Amino acid sequence: MQAFNYAKPGSVADAARAAGAADAKILAGGQSLLGAMKLGLAAPSALVDLGGLKDLQGISVAGGVVKIGAMTTHAAVAASKDVAQAIPALAALAAGIGDRQVRNRGTIGGSLANNDPAADYPAAALALGATIHTDQRTIAADDFFKGLYETALKNGEVITAVSFPVPEKAGWCKFKQPASRFALVGVFVAKGKGGVRVAVTGAGPGVFRAGALEQKLSASWSGAACDGVKIDAKGLNSDLHGSAEYRAALIPVLAKRAIG
Repeated sequence: MQAFNYAKPGSVADAARAAGAADAKILAGGQSLLGAMKLGLAAPSALVDLGGLKDLQGISVAGGVVKIGAMTTHAAVAASKDVAQAIPALAALAAGIGDRQVRNRGTIGGSLANNDPAADYPAAALALGATIHTDQRTIAADDFFKGLYETALKNGEVITAVSFPVPEKAGWCKFKQPASRFALVGVFVAKGKGGVRVAVTGAGPGVFRAGALEQKLSASWSGAACDGVKIDAKGLNSDLHGSAEYRAALIPVLAKRAIG
């Protein structure tokens, strides 16, 4: 690991200024970034640690919306009675991320900003029609995720919170890779004011919506509606853990399980 500068700003504005420097990286929970640095896959000139920004932590529920501060840990989301009451599937998702160390260090903002193609939170954000709040603007989840480790965030832009509309119904099911606990395939289903949305993680180079399942579940919100749905394997991941065809076959199965 090469040498780098370290900053721990006292405000979001200071963090944004520091993060705007060339080759600087924002440090949230560090569960992905530090591992990448140790492997030589990332070599930032500076780390901007958001750990001191207490105003980026916390959970509130009001007006049919669950709002979670960007520096709120997965463990805090999983343990929140407010989240469990409003969106049980979101609390269950947080409880199944990684292991205890990851859940107690990793943050929701860090997960979304990193946009790992097998991360759990992007599926929840996309299926629930979440809004990502930054120090500069608000971004709809549909516009936020751009591809493999790519988001709509600009250089130096800092995620401050994420808002999730409370759905009428929602469910989550993950078929995890046992060593990493990342999703080999994960499916989040939701039914709300915007209709039915089904988001898939782990199967492709980034999170995506499964239109075929959305169409079937819009007609009938039931596990049986997922039976026989065919997902095109073209463009899906294929590796030693599972072929593209295997992942495609898993998607409707997990959607059915998510509905319960």
